[in-house]
Amino acid sequence: MPIKSSSYKDLVVWQKACEIAVEVYSLVGELPKDEKFGIASQMQRSAVSIASNIAEGSKRGNKEFLYFIRTAQGSGAELETQLHILSRVYILKNKDKIISIFTLLDEVMKMLYSLSKSISDN
Repeated sequence: MPIKSSSYKDLVVWQKACEIAVEVYSLVGELPKDEKFGIASQMQRSAVSIASNIAEGSKRGNKEFLYFIRTAQGSGAELETQLHILSRVYILKNKDKIISIFTLLDEVMKMLYSLSKSISDN
């Protein structure tokens, strides 16, 4: 049985995942134009994938939802890795933005873990 929510939009984890995607898009806007199809594109896809997998999985049964939550966790780990690489390769004007994304991503990853645990226990 899918999670008891009238909509994935009610899930705080989905809302925060969307916030991450918006922040990532803002951050990559600071990168050199030659990165448009490099790490910037990968980061955008990873960030969007977190929220997208939460949304898609919420419309399925618990077993499938768990699969999508784990996929979202994988995308979060990808994004975390990309942020680490980005912070080592480029000197960004706004280091606070990258710290903010790391903080929000950590929160979302913890929420995804808790959500997966609660689904697994049912």
